[in-house]
Amino acid sequence: MKLTTLLVAALTVVSGAVAVDVQKSVIISYPAETPDSVVDQAKKAIKDSGGIITHEYQLIKGFAAKVGEKILENVAAMGKPYNALVEEDEVVSIN
Repeated sequence: MKLTTLLVAALTVVSGAVAVDVQKSVIISYPAETPDSVVDQAKKAIKDSGGIITHEYQLIKGFAAKVGEKILENVAAMGKPYNALVEEDEVVSIN
């Protein structure tokens, strides 16, 4: 009985240590007057955390990325003074 309890406890610890941050597809856009350094800093933070910039927009100031939820919170906080818009990338259709 104690062996089973020990095994369950060990598996719980291992699964917690192996758990990875959930990746989300997001679009992050900034107002036109936002300094380029702010956008570059956000992209660097995403890349440094293992995220991927999937698209950089030309018509609007922003980009699309696959990023973990934890770093996404940090990027959103960095862009808050500039009114950055962080939204989940999803398929939109008209019925």
